[in-house]
Amino acid sequence: MSIFRATPPRPALLLLVAGLLPTPVPAQDAGELALRLIALRGEVEAINGELEVLREEQRTSLQGLAAQKAELENSLKRQQLAQQEARDRLARAELERGTAAAAGDALTPVLLSAAERLRAQVAAGLPFKTDERLAVLDEIRDGLATGQLAPHRAANRLWAFNEDEFRVARETGLHQQTIRLGEQQVLAQIAKVGSIMLLFKAPDGRVGAARRSASGWVWQEAADEADRRRIAALYDALGKQIRQGYFELPAALAANGG
Repeated sequence: MSIFRATPPRPALLLLVAGLLPTPVPAQDAGELALRLIALRGEVEAINGELEVLREEQRTSLQGLAAQKAELENSLKRQQLAQQEARDRLARAELERGTAAAAGDALTPVLLSAAERLRAQVAAGLPFKTDERLAVLDEIRDGLATGQLAPHRAANRLWAFNEDEFRVARETGLHQQTIRLGEQQVLAQIAKVGSIMLLFKAPDGRVGAARRSASGWVWQEAADEADRRRIAALYDALGKQIRQGYFELPAALAANGG
């Protein structure tokens, strides 16, 4: 007969098993944890609300930018149409010059009419070096009217002037020009944005743009701080020879068909 004797459990083993059992969480700690979770959930919901407000502001801003872009594109199309019409008129004048090359007297009225049309176009357009451009046309017109300038030479100069006008209408860059700002004549740095708008930066830091009024063009300082920052950003880019890219500018400064 075999006799089995039960061996009593060892103390070390009992301690190890006891250490593996989960320690009950006090009720007070569980309540604090629940409150913390509720607080965190409230913070998450508040942040989500702020994000939704920011998204809505961004959508509104994008819609405004889209409207400004459409307005500028429409203005550019009008300018291109006006340039094409001027090009067609000058081409017709050139054709008339060719057919009447043997009769300078018959060509003179045509050229004088073309010079007057160009002069009216320059006077009505953006006030970019207007006096200098008008002086060139006046010299051609006066020379042709007095007979000091031959008709074929006058036609060549009018053609060259018109080509320069197309080039100037397309370019964007910085220039120096004397403008009337309030009651003062100021030598300002002009930022010409194609045929869309003219901006200025005075020596004292004032910025603004040329705007059409009932009495003609006026140089008006930008009153809004955001507009001043946008204009300053464009000047900074042009100063670094950056002439292509996306620039946000006040749409209200665009030329109204001028």
